[in-house]
Amino acid sequence: MTTPRPDTLDDTTGETSLAPVELLVCVKCRRGQEIADDGTRPGAQLAAGIEAHGLPEGVTLVPVECLSNCDHGCSAVLRGGPARWTYVYGNLNETDHATLLADGAALYRDRADGLIPWRERPEHFRKNCIARIPPQES
Repeated sequence: MTTPRPDTLDDTTGETSLAPVELLVCVKCRRGQEIADDGTRPGAQLAAGIEAHGLPEGVTLVPVECLSNCDHGCSAVLRGGPARWTYVYGNLNETDHATLLADGAALYRDRADGLIPWRERPEHFRKNCIARIPPQES
């Protein structure tokens, strides 16, 4: 097993820091609802709710067209550089989970390898992780 490594080194200070974290949110999600072509989809509402709530420093919201997780409600991904695990979460609700995602992103951001200890994860993350993807080999 390899030790997680910091993602960036500041040449001026010699300090290491972690790569920025991205929170990808599927804005095309209909969450099983019939939505008119010009209507606001639940995925877009979730992204707007996250933007209105705000994200912690070092976390960027990235709206994406589709995560191909349509059978599992609104979906989001946490990823952050080649040394971290990537997570796909589903069954998210556009009105209830903006804060959950912001809080979870902060926990993820603070872990060099992206692995949040089981008991520290928000309950929704424990029960609705669709996939976890290992870090890229270096």
